[in-house]
Amino acid sequence: MQDELFISIFDNTTTQEDVTVKSFIICLSVSVVIGLILALAYMYKNNYSKTFVVTLAIIPAVVCMIIMMVNNKIGASVAVAGAFSLVRFRSIPGSAKEIGSIFMAMSAGLVCGMGYILFSLIFMMVLVVVNLIYSKTGFGEKRDKAMRKVMVITIPEDLNYSDVFNDLLIEYTTQSELEKVKTTNLGSMFKLTYDIILKDDKKEKEFIDKLRCRNGNLEISISKHDNESCEL
Repeated sequence: MQDELFISIFDNTTTQEDVTVKSFIICLSVSVVIGLILALAYMYKNNYSKTFVVTLAIIPAVVCMIIMMVNNKIGASVAVAGAFSLVRFRSIPGSAKEIGSIFMAMSAGLVCGMGYILFSLIFMMVLVVVNLIYSKTGFGEKRDKAMRKVMVITIPEDLNYSDVFNDLLIEYTTQSELEKVKTTNLGSMFKLTYDIILKDDKKEKEFIDKLRCRNGNLEISISKHDNESCEL
């Protein structure tokens, strides 16, 4: 009896028939519920947009519908594969978490579309729990995340930027790298962008004050590091 719960509702001992109205409603309803739970789980302590979570909620139902319609139909499967190969995402690249959530939703919808209702529910619940545990425990986060900063310094054009701040960077940071050099103010100034890790965030003002003495009191900014931009 327990083994029967893990058998596809489309399985038949003699032949595989077309999708019935009852099986269609069951699979589609379960995939909608799975999509809603996955969307709610992603919304927990994550930055998100309405369009993304709505898309995440309906992906399992869409994939479920496609799998049910092409089930055991080779010609239709090839046509669907060709159609999907023409689809291109024209929005900005997503983070690793967003892409992973989309694949998770597609997998759940695929399993549900094949008729394995209980497997799809177990798959969804396990991944939701594991994802929440990883997020809650800070799994994979860098220990120096809070100390990692982006520093932008404006200097006059006659100042040699290659080594002018080396001693201060050694004194106040554990790691520093010049990421970008840009001319500004009609070429009369340079804007330097550094990726740094501070030794002590309490000495940030002291660090800025000493930098101001070197760059002639021009603009200096220190901001949080954008970790999302380098996830993939």
